[in-house]
Amino acid sequence: MPTTSPVLPKLVGQRVKRREDPRLIQGRGTYVDDVKIAGMQHMAFKRSDIAHGRIRSIDTSAAEGMPGVEAVFTGAQIARFMKPMPIGTPFPSPDHHAVAIDVVRHVGEPVAVVLAADRYLARDAADTIVVDYEPLPAVVDPELAMSGQPTVIHAAFPNNLAVALVPGGTGVSADGKTVDDSAIDQAFAAAEVVVSQRMLNQRLVPNAMEPRGVVAHYEPGKELLTIWSSTQNPHILKSMVAGMHDLGEHQVRAIAPEVGGGFGAKINIYAEEYVAAGISKQLGLPVKWIEDRSEAFVATTHGRDITCHIDLAAKRDGTLLGVKMRLVADIGAYNMLLTAAVPTLTMLMASATYRIPAIRVTLTEVFTNKTPTDAYRGAGRPEATYFVERALDMLARELAMDPAELRRRNFIPKDAFPYQTPMGAVYDSGDYEGALDAALEASDWEGLKRARDAARAEGRLVGVGLSMYVEVCGIGPSSTLPMGGWEHAHVAIERDGRITATTGASPHGQGNETTFAQMLADQFGVPLEHVTIQHGDTSIAKQGVGTFGSRSQAVGGAALHLAGGKVKAKMAKFAAALLEAHEEDLVFENGKIAVTGAPAVALPFQAVAAFAYVPVPLPNGVDEPGLSADAYFEPTNNTYPFGCHISMIEVDRETGEPTLLKLIAVDDAGHLINPLIVEGQIHGGLAQGIGQALMEEALYDADGQLLTGSFMDYALPRAADFPRFELRATVTPTPVNPLGAKGVGEAGTLGSTPCIVNAVVDALSGFGVKHIDMMLRPEKLWRIVQGGRA
Repeated sequence: MPTTSPVLPKLVGQRVKRREDPRLIQGRGTYVDDVKIAGMQHMAFKRSDIAHGRIRSIDTSAAEGMPGVEAVFTGAQIARFMKPMPIGTPFPSPDHHAVAIDVVRHVGEPVAVVLAADRYLARDAADTIVVDYEPLPAVVDPELAMSGQPTVIHAAFPNNLAVALVPGGTGVSADGKTVDDSAIDQAFAAAEVVVSQRMLNQRLVPNAMEPRGVVAHYEPGKELLTIWSSTQNPHILKSMVAGMHDLGEHQVRAIAPEVGGGFGAKINIYAEEYVAAGISKQLGLPVKWIEDRSEAFVATTHGRDITCHIDLAAKRDGTLLGVKMRLVADIGAYNMLLTAAVPTLTMLMASATYRIPAIRVTLTEVFTNKTPTDAYRGAGRPEATYFVERALDMLARELAMDPAELRRRNFIPKDAFPYQTPMGAVYDSGDYEGALDAALEASDWEGLKRARDAARAEGRLVGVGLSMYVEVCGIGPSSTLPMGGWEHAHVAIERDGRITATTGASPHGQGNETTFAQMLADQFGVPLEHVTIQHGDTSIAKQGVGTFGSRSQAVGGAALHLAGGKVKAKMAKFAAALLEAHEEDLVFENGKIAVTGAPAVALPFQAVAAFAYVPVPLPNGVDEPGLSADAYFEPTNNTYPFGCHISMIEVDRETGEPTLLKLIAVDDAGHLINPLIVEGQIHGGLAQGIGQALMEEALYDADGQLLTGSFMDYALPRAADFPRFELRATVTPTPVNPLGAKGVGEAGTLGSTPCIVNAVVDALSGFGVKHIDMMLRPEKLWRIVQGGRA
């Protein structure tokens, strides 16, 4: 009897388990610290223990005399073969040396480097280095720093202004040089109610599970540098390290092996990477540095830390007329790769999901004696969402209006897309009312409010909160990124019919090895296990930009789809010649290539692949054998996913402890390749957003010392702190890429934080509370309750 091929299920849109997980949970992955090379030297840093001071002298003699120490370098010695570190934005920036030469500007800044035979000896030797400082005043309050007080950190930047009063919005020219106040003034003159509030989106420490690490190996005979790093973008690392050390890019191979989380903090190219590469090149020895957790708190970039003075003008019926936002961003001691750009995204997203006729935003970025800030999951967009959504909740309370109804009255309508906001963003597609309705239904909003009121009648402090969000994702157009906004993919079919693809996207938890394989398996009609996705090694994935801004699927996946399409079109020509059919009549499915309507007229996929490498004769229209193709995808616009989050919280009257009772998240990321992975991404984002609201804050004292420099003082949320998240999805495809996918990696951090704070304010509204700054530590809430009782 003739056998029939098994029918392969379609995989795109299915809940396929991550292919990456078995090797990771069995300890079979390779991280930077697993890289071992004969003759490797271990690097340690002597770091500043004061926030601001002039280096009088550095005594390295004790370290140099220790057995097993290979070399010791001061900042002045490092500067002989390393330029100041570059940044990735067009804003002015002070020189930033990888190792300080004459002045230290934050706790944790490197002042000397030790190379030794093992990690512990290197650290012990670094501890013997004696640095004599002339202490200088520490600048820790960004709003005081704007007046140059108590001192100026960088002489070339008066009043500590890194980026000074950049205006945007209604009446502001594209270059920001012409400002017409008439529209915003008219909006506030016509207002029947104005809500004003100073808000802080506090500083956070990213705390990836795997701290940073780097191995650099320069081989003088080959004139080749190989650098392994826990990075989100190996191709950018390759380019910038090559530029720093006067190497051609062909002389540098960058590898991102397994990366244990990044959250934006591993976009940056750090001093340790440049120094490891430079010393390896100088000495011809492999060099390893692995960050410990204490270093991570002060040496890896921080996130957020933006203060907003917001004014919201509206009519009594809830119609929004105008918004004014004055943003002050505390960016720490230096500009890093994207430091100056992140707060501009807060400006860009000031419209949120609402049709607001007049908007005016000004931004001031300020240097302080703290660890520099840069991207952290959401990068500027969670801040904008928080400021607008908190102000809207305050307005709803002022108007005695349901917060859901207030939002509904001001949404950008579904038929208005693409929609250009007063801030210049062009939203690709959206159905904000649909997301709101889905969240209200999933949460039983009216029932939730009744349950809150019943709890209050029992004397409990229970509140509900709601937040909308929209964010800019699929970061892509090259006009917005200094290293280019495209992504690259290569797809090849081997002689045995197996498919190998490379991508310039560099995942660190996103699951691209699974989702990309699902796409290609469906595209070619082959089993998932016949597809291999390679990434993270610039000698294999020849070109790329990287993974950040929720771009890996929307941009990297689109490039993969295009490359696969090129290979499929060529393979169809080979199959058509063998089947004596028209290529447009062929269908790829169930491991075969068949003629549509005549399934018996078919060839195994592998047979056609084999023929493509020995095509005698070459079919008409085919110029060369083989099955492989490259593709670049350059999007015309960013994508703008959106959603609605709802929470219920109880505050303990006796302790002030907040307990999250319910959290419902409705997110719209366009078409979903793998809903299971999407939900995992949302869970992670929710954990970090809730953590910001309730538990996390990087606090400095007046001397610039980080008070929360370990997990003894900086709390992270645990599974027991959460209820079971209730997730829903709406689907509004984007026209920006061929997949209709928008990106989802940061969504959870946007909607969760304001909806949590809105719920806590609602719970304590009986005490006259209108706003509480994050984090919502129990002591703060307890004092409000005790003050209310008094």
